[in-house]
Amino acid sequence: MKQKVLIVDDESSIVTLVDYNVKMAGFQTDVAYDGLEAMKKAEENDYDLIILDLMLPGMDGMEVCKHLRSNKISTPILMLTAKDDEFDKILGLELGADDYLTKPFSPKEVVARIKAILRRTNGEQPVNKTLRIGNLVIFPERYEVEMNNEIITFTRKEFELLFYLAKHKGKVISRDQLLNRIWNYDFIGDTRIVDVHISHLRDKIEPTTKKPTYIKTIRGLGYKMEEPLT
Repeated sequence: MKQKVLIVDDESSIVTLVDYNVKMAGFQTDVAYDGLEAMKKAEENDYDLIILDLMLPGMDGMEVCKHLRSNKISTPILMLTAKDDEFDKILGLELGADDYLTKPFSPKEVVARIKAILRRTNGEQPVNKTLRIGNLVIFPERYEVEMNNEIITFTRKEFELLFYLAKHKGKVISRDQLLNRIWNYDFIGDTRIVDVHISHLRDKIEPTTKKPTYIKTIRGLGYKMEEPLT
């Protein structure tokens, strides 16, 4: 069965262009032209990925993304933005988007990003082995994390990043390695995505983000997960 992609944009020319190229790449498609329609369709259908424009009438892409994630809809989201604004990109990732593209973009790049996201989403699943680091307990078989006996909510990408760092505890992992392993890009990507997700992880698991005890920054090299000192 073909994987199905929901394309959301209020510009019909962009919808037509993306729809054609995504279909030519072997996917089924559905479309929506505003945020409320997108949200309704995402709740009523099982999509493999959502291409979501930031600037939408009625309810913008940020609100749609936030609503879907708060309702435990974990469908991967590729956000589109006409703004070359770092704040919008970072906020989109913080709300649970898996990746973003800034307009104008090439149809080939859209398809490449879709395939990269889906390869990672549908690829090798985490091994069925509970990991414990300090007060942090990771349950890969059910995508759950406990901190001090309380469940912490993560997006899929945040969980995969945390799990990967935990599996390689004590090793320095570069941003490029994380970008390739977690986002599975076939081309040079924006490593800022990694930094944003690391920041989000720290907000959730570190006693204080100013002096992280679990995820350490190794200047000029990358990140390393460590057992916190007691």
